[in-house]
Amino acid sequence: MKSITINGSKRESVGKVATKALRNAGQVPCVLYGGETPVHFAADERAFAKLIYTPNAHTVVIDLGDNVTFNAILQDIQFHPVSDKILHIDFYQLYDDKEVSMDIPVVIKGAAPGVLNSGGVLSRNKRKLRVRALPSNLPDTIEADISGLELGNKLYVTALENEAFKFLHPDNTVVCQVRTSRTSIKSVVTDANIEGAEGAEGAEENDSTEENASAEE
Repeated sequence: MKSITINGSKRESVGKVATKALRNAGQVPCVLYGGETPVHFAADERAFAKLIYTPNAHTVVIDLGDNVTFNAILQDIQFHPVSDKILHIDFYQLYDDKEVSMDIPVVIKGAAPGVLNSGGVLSRNKRKLRVRALPSNLPDTIEADISGLELGNKLYVTALENEAFKFLHPDNTVVCQVRTSRTSIKSVVTDANIEGAEGAEGAEENDSTEENASAEE
C-alpha cells in the first residue's frame, strides 16, 4: 500500500489552551495510539490534504524529527461542524506482525451484460470495504469484476475473498448489483397503459356497433 509522510513535532502541552493556540496557528493536534503510551504531536493542516481529501487508502509515516518515525494508519478524524476545518486526528501505530483493520476503496472492473444488453443500471452499495490484514498485505484497492452480472444479479462480498486479507462484513453484504432502470419501468407502465386504453376504446366501439345494429333491427 502507498504511504504518505506527515512531518510533525511532539506536543509538550495537551491542555485546552495549548490546543487552541495550535489550531489558531494552522496546526492540527494529533494522537498516535497503539504503542506503550500515546504519542501527542501536531502537524500543519495542509500536510493532511493528500491523506484525507482523496478516495484512495494510504498508510502514514509520521516523522517527528530527530530520527523519530512511526508507521501508522488514520483511525479517526474530527471536523468543525460549521467550517469543516480539521480539529483533531487519531492515528494507530502499525507493527509488521500485528493485523489491523482498514477501509479499502472498491474499484469496478469490466462491464455488466445486464447494463449493456438489458438496459439495467449498476447500483454501487459499497464504495469501500473494511478488511483486516497484516500491514504488508493491505491492498491499495479491491477489484470488483462485474462482467458476469445480468439484470437483477448481485455481487456479494464473498466473491471478492482474498487469502491476503479478511473482510469484516457479513457474507450476504452486497457490493453492487444491476437494477432495472426507472426509465425502463416507466416505459413498461406507459406501454401497458396505452394497450389498456386501446383495448378500452376497442370495446367501446364494439358496444356502439352492437347498439346501432340492435336499433336498426
